[in-house]
Amino acid sequence: MVSRLQKLTFLLKQQNQIHLREAAEILGVSEMTIRRDINSGSTPFNLLGGYIVLKKQKSSYQVIEQQSKHTTEKLILGEEAAKLIEEDDVVFFDCGSTIPFIASQIDPKIRFTAICCSLNTFLVLSENSNCRLILLGGEFSRNNVLFNPLNNESELDFIITDKAFISAAGFSDKNGATCFDFTEAKIKRKAILKSKQAILVVDKSKKEVTHNAFICSLSEFSRIITDI
Repeated sequence: MVSRLQKLTFLLKQQNQIHLREAAEILGVSEMTIRRDINSGSTPFNLLGGYIVLKKQKSSYQVIEQQSKHTTEKLILGEEAAKLIEEDDVVFFDCGSTIPFIASQIDPKIRFTAICCSLNTFLVLSENSNCRLILLGGEFSRNNVLFNPLNNESELDFIITDKAFISAAGFSDKNGATCFDFTEAKIKRKAILKSKQAILVVDKSKKEVTHNAFICSLSEFSRIITDI
């Protein structure tokens, strides 16, 4: 399973620093345990004035850092969703701030194929050596780090996925799952249509929230993973 150090590394790629106390709460261990982890040998962390930071490392790319709300909830939801991925699965990963929390917690021993449409999730999955990775192409949108296809067809038209992890900016029984962007909603709908199992992963802050871009009704999901 994914270790505490792996989870901590992922969290620090989403934000520049994290307080020792907050890290302990998120990971469900004591502050002393986190201190021991950091001091256990060669780790990529420094502890400065009560804050954990990543040591500066050379990299072939610059990781996109986004401020993320409801980090604890998303980490828990991501862990639950990641457990659903099985050997030889073909999995679609949606864009959205919750999805990288899934990608970062997949058992590294599992071999699977990932299809993703966003840069942030692509960067996380690219570090998994057992992941065969397909990135949907198109014009890059900085608002949601999403690649919007320039043609009517994309790789999704030719692949049936076993599972599709879908995020939403809002969901309700009445209005279904919704998001801000109409192009994004179109990609989500296509991914749902082309998957054997469509799984909505969304934290409780999105409940009873409705945005203009309709994705689908909640009944179209095989499963909903939330913290309600």
